[in-house]
Amino acid sequence: MSNSDFSSKFSRRGFMVALGGAGLTAAGCANGVGSSGGTQIDARADQTLRYLYNRYPDIRQVADKSTGMLVMPLVTEAGFVVGGAYGRGALRINDVTVDYYSQAQASFGLQIGAQQYAHVLFFMSDQALQDFRAASGWVASADIKYAFQTDGDRLSADTITSSDPVVAVVFGQAGLIAGAALEGAKYTRIIP
Repeated sequence: MSNSDFSSKFSRRGFMVALGGAGLTAAGCANGVGSSGGTQIDARADQTLRYLYNRYPDIRQVADKSTGMLVMPLVTEAGFVVGGAYGRGALRINDVTVDYYSQAQASFGLQIGAQQYAHVLFFMSDQALQDFRAASGWVASADIKYAFQTDGDRLSADTITSSDPVVAVVFGQAGLIAGAALEGAKYTRIIP
């Protein structure tokens, strides 16, 4: 093997090793160890709950009855025939963050535009909370009960009963897509 062949092979091998090392470094950075991602999500979740309780004080009753809540401070949704939504949030039990989750949702059909919104899922029973936490990827179904904004700029929680396992409150919508539905959204535990 000539020097140029050796140099060529060594350069390619060195490049591949360096590339692999860079990939491992990037993977290490993305695993959340040593990052402030959790602190940022918690700060946004605190701000979201303050806004929710100040703007819609009646929803505090739902929070007090819940066994846990998933606070999603910001979900961004966009679509042009094929659409999607993504956000990150904090699962809280007794006002303490116990896990972080991402929400991802895909949609197909006649759609165009973009919007952002916040939402909170209130788990109204220990079983509903346990099912959520045990799932490797919990998917929101049609069983979710929504608390809707009424004409008086209030959220109505009057029809919520203890038999509703999960109550969703969607608020703070801004954008060009009318409404926000959580059905089909997948929630997955993450390390921010």
